[in-house]
Amino acid sequence: MGTSSSIFFLGFSICVSLMILSGTTMAAYLNVGSVKPGFGGTQMDFIDRKGIFLMSNDSNFSVGFITTSSNTTLFLFGIIHAGTQTVVWSANRGSLVSNTDNFSFSDAGDLLLYKGGTVVWSTGTANKGVSSMELQNNGNLVLLGSDGGILWQSFDHPSDTLVSGQKFSKGMKLVGMGLKSQYILQIMSGDMYLSVDYQTPQTYWSMGRDTRRIINKDGNQVSYARLQENSWRFYDNSSSLLWQFVFSNSASNSTWIAVLGQDGTVSFRSLPGQGSGGSISTSDQKIPMDLCSTPEPCDSYWVCHDTSSRCSCLPALKSYQNCSVGFASSPCSSSSKALTTSLVSAGDGIEYFALSFTSPSLDKASIESCKSSCMSNCSCLTMFFQNSTGNCYMFNSVGAFQDSGKGSDYAAYVKVLGNGGAGASPARNGSNSNKHVAIVVVIIVATVIVILILIYVGYRYHKPKDKVPETPEVVSEEDNFLENLSGMPIRFTYKDLQTATDNFSVKLGHGGFGSVYKGVLPDQTRLAVKKLEGIGQGKKEFRAEVCIIGSIHHHHLVRLRGFCAEGSHRLLAYEFMANGSLDRWIFRKNQGEMLNWDTRFNIALGTAKGMAYLHEDCDVKIVHCDIKPENVLLDDSFVAKVSDFGLAKLMTKEQSHVFTTMRGTRGYLAPEWITNYAISEKSDVYSYGMVLLEIIGGRKNFDPSESSEKSHFPSYAFKMMEEGKLRDILDTSLRYDEEDERVTRAIKVALWCIQEDMSLRPPMTRVVQMLEGLCPTPQPPISSPLGGRLYSSFFKSISEEGTSSGPSDCNSDAYLSAMRLSGPR
Repeated sequence: MGTSSSIFFLGFSICVSLMILSGTTMAAYLNVGSVKPGFGGTQMDFIDRKGIFLMSNDSNFSVGFITTSSNTTLFLFGIIHAGTQTVVWSANRGSLVSNTDNFSFSDAGDLLLYKGGTVVWSTGTANKGVSSMELQNNGNLVLLGSDGGILWQSFDHPSDTLVSGQKFSKGMKLVGMGLKSQYILQIMSGDMYLSVDYQTPQTYWSMGRDTRRIINKDGNQVSYARLQENSWRFYDNSSSLLWQFVFSNSASNSTWIAVLGQDGTVSFRSLPGQGSGGSISTSDQKIPMDLCSTPEPCDSYWVCHDTSSRCSCLPALKSYQNCSVGFASSPCSSSSKALTTSLVSAGDGIEYFALSFTSPSLDKASIESCKSSCMSNCSCLTMFFQNSTGNCYMFNSVGAFQDSGKGSDYAAYVKVLGNGGAGASPARNGSNSNKHVAIVVVIIVATVIVILILIYVGYRYHKPKDKVPETPEVVSEEDNFLENLSGMPIRFTYKDLQTATDNFSVKLGHGGFGSVYKGVLPDQTRLAVKKLEGIGQGKKEFRAEVCIIGSIHHHHLVRLRGFCAEGSHRLLAYEFMANGSLDRWIFRKNQGEMLNWDTRFNIALGTAKGMAYLHEDCDVKIVHCDIKPENVLLDDSFVAKVSDFGLAKLMTKEQSHVFTTMRGTRGYLAPEWITNYAISEKSDVYSYGMVLLEIIGGRKNFDPSESSEKSHFPSYAFKMMEEGKLRDILDTSLRYDEEDERVTRAIKVALWCIQEDMSLRPPMTRVVQMLEGLCPTPQPPISSPLGGRLYSSFFKSISEEGTSSGPSDCNSDAYLSAMRLSGPR
């Protein structure tokens, strides 16, 4: 009996043990080739195999949890070359996981990675018929359907590495994680480019300009590239070989990888085969070849030399502590704006990596106008003026400079704090006692000045004030407010502007708060003088425009030159825009002369840059609320400048409240104005999209004279996009280059901007990048038919009233409920 009991107990124990282990047996087992749905586990489940759970049939590549060098307790989920432990692909570089975080190849066919119970990465292949996950011998992780077709593959989603045979196509990105910035390799506009992901991306290399490439067939555009044998090969849409970049003299069938590294260069490495006992060999060739041609071989503002002492302080900044320009925060922040800034010469022979790949901010300019433009734009940190062409380049982010080793065609300037800034005081020789004496003298002088100011203010306060004969009840509060404003534009007397406008005889236009007249100052400076009429909101607009516009300077925003606040008179003096408003040109009001495509595109891009500045670069976010062709003005060179943003609602970066005191223009209002949803800068994006569509089509967004299909232009544009006829959206009388990618790009951007779902609309900074071709412009989704019908009827009602751009009926319950809109006119 005892023996049988022991045998029973032993058998029972074994059964229980097998039951406990059965849940992890599948996870702990090293799979070869492929696994089926229902597989999963954590790093701890595969700890005996160093986190690996799947190996290719030839044992060259493995999939699993990969230990990171920076933190041995955090892991990548990715693919490694088994012989060298080199990572060739990873799914979660931006969200490392712990040894207890799970991955799952679900029964529905989706590959999921969790972090703390939250999905941080997924293939998005649930319920698409996935039958297995396979690691191929070339290092490609694929999800296969029941017919053996590939439903998802890692080769379509590279991280920072390309493998021999991997097709790198237009629309894909290779991203290198630098210490301070990210580097991006991508194919666009028929070439391959390397750029750094600054606030505005800056390109620093292209294969088309690399002198080492071998041209096999010229003239066509690159569509994809592939590492083959000892070279990088570039093909067009028809798979014809265009270029080759040879990175090794050996033509063996080794597995090569191209890696975009932390320094922003692409290096080429050969991986040994399994069991060969070899090691990684690195090619002498890299992209770009000169490390000084990358964005950050040194710290920002330092100079990179091709010598043993590679980095040195910019000569102009040697007198500043830590070779710093002195800004403790962004130059556009309120704390920095209050400080004095200046441009200093960077010295001779100084160049910048992005100059060869950047379009000039101004062309055919003078060095003085270039410097003035940079000084008036708080986001401009450095500028380069090309003496031979008159081109002016301005950058809002700065990497390292280059020493050309010889004379340069560029004059370089950097913006610094005039007094050296906090923490950046000049490091000149001198005794501390002299510095202390200087500080004491400054304090004493400042104290005396403050006392004198207080005495003067007290005197003015108690002195009986002369009564202005014109509506004295209007004067006191607002005039006292204006008297104490600092940093204001020029203050004119009413007589000054009355004389300048020849007693307001030449009327340029009329808006909701008054008329605009042409004026000329004694020095022949032309002005556009806006004469505010009435009080109430007119006074409110005046305060807003003087305080806000007077402190905002940008190349694509109309600048406030001065103002008048005398008695009941309220006038604003703007820079004069010789070519008037955009609507006069795109709606054929100027018969006989039509804007060509280049001019239209530059107007659209300039308008986008002005709006992006209002949304992102001001101290507080400024939402315009009335973007329309009438508020886009053109100077004598057809440079676009956004006007009338003085009454735009000011928002902090975190705010997006529904406005209750603003008015917009029908025909350009975003759907959220009508549906009473929250209003944000995305509402401006919608209005911009409508304007961009009108620029492209040369017509209003609703035209009852057109056929029923074409009367509502946005609906027609979406229909043409769905049918693949984007070019039919373009103005039929416009001549353009069929190969010009900007046409298709601009149409897609417009259709992205007018999406009814505001979350789908891109921010204006992204709009600028897409228009400039610095980032891809994917196919926009089709707007819902309901929205098209709603807006079609809305615009039709406008047409019947005889206007498509006038202010809304502020009290209309049909469209605006109880919301009152009061945007600038």
